[in-house]
Amino acid sequence: MMYGSVNQSCEAILPVVVKNDTKTQLVDAVIDTGFSGFLTLPSSTITALNLTWKGRDVATLGDGTSCIFEVYIAAVIWDGQYRTIDINESETVPLVGMRLLRGYDLHIQTVEGGFVTIDALPIMV
Repeated sequence: MMYGSVNQSCEAILPVVVKNDTKTQLVDAVIDTGFSGFLTLPSSTITALNLTWKGRDVATLGDGTSCIFEVYIAAVIWDGQYRTIDINESETVPLVGMRLLRGYDLHIQTVEGGFVTIDALPIMV
């Protein structure tokens, strides 16, 4: 199970450890159910971790416009295990998207200081 909290702006925050070959960094990421990717990070974090560039991807933003993202590869600690994922470069706060949450149960107590819990769903056969 993974734990986070709700901040003063009513954002669900989850601490995520991001790793390249030799460096790790803890980032507080906002859970964004409107984001269908894995994780976004700003260029400063991507540069500090010297992440490997994978390519570009086009995404549709909430207002319907399209945007091209630079995509990098990194490992994150997810549910106690390292998992290699795509990272979209975005000059916003880090965002956890629905691809990273896939297969998990998300609970948010939507009050300041509320608990955020993420737990693996039972495997469906």
